[in-house]
Amino acid sequence: MTPPIPGSPLRELYAPVMAEITGMSRMTGFDTLYEITLPGGVDLGHGPGQFVEVSLFGVGEAPFSISSSPTRKGAFEMVVRRVGMLTGMMERLQPGEKIGIRGPFGGGVPVEAFRGHDVLIIAGGIGLVPMRSMINYVLDNRQDFGRLIICYGSRSDKELLFDNDLDLWRDRDDIEFHVTVDRGSADWTGATGVITTLIPRLDLDLAETRALVCGPPIMYRFVLLALRSKGLPEENLYMSLERRMKCGVGKCGHCQINSSYVCQDGPVYHYPVLKNLQEAL
Repeated sequence: MTPPIPGSPLRELYAPVMAEITGMSRMTGFDTLYEITLPGGVDLGHGPGQFVEVSLFGVGEAPFSISSSPTRKGAFEMVVRRVGMLTGMMERLQPGEKIGIRGPFGGGVPVEAFRGHDVLIIAGGIGLVPMRSMINYVLDNRQDFGRLIICYGSRSDKELLFDNDLDLWRDRDDIEFHVTVDRGSADWTGATGVITTLIPRLDLDLAETRALVCGPPIMYRFVLLALRSKGLPEENLYMSLERRMKCGVGKCGHCQINSSYVCQDGPVYHYPVLKNLQEAL
């Protein structure tokens, strides 16, 4: 018998549970939001920043970040970007059909390190998917956190994710929302430029701010430089390496960084820990 997943209602580590697609919503030309309901309507038991393994029998299995907050009960959400055979087949499915789910996996966001502090979210592209889970967690426990500052960057305004959420974040008085695109269409009236152009203009309480960063690998170096220039202490920074998982259980080695498996020790790392791992390579 395979071992159980700690904290998860799913019974086995290696065997997927057949869950139902109860909602699908196209967000861009290649990104789809899925609502997934587990058998019996049980909660997934995830935390912000974790991921699940999704399988289609006869096609394959791949990891996907959870985009919904654990405070929103009854189902969970994830975003699938069409990039290959598995994701292409996912796009052909309809509500009511079944997929295999394993998880949740990963350490996720250490929420207690953020509680009582200002929260700065920096998300690039599809990196907003796992960050949305943390954003909604903060909003559903608003009294437990200080300022909520969101910086979101996308390649173009046609690739912006979660339109309804973006409108909500713009309108709320208790959120400081900043968005920019690398290249805007003729209809775009917002800021244009890479995401690091948003950072210098932020008015941060550096001692009180805890930052969480997620996006394409090329983004991290420049965001780090911008935050250092701003004066944010390294111990106040957390980074999600949500693109670096494969099996989810530390067996394949695909996500290994020196002595650490991202699928188990991450995908969210305290930056000083991640920095030591990189220096040890």
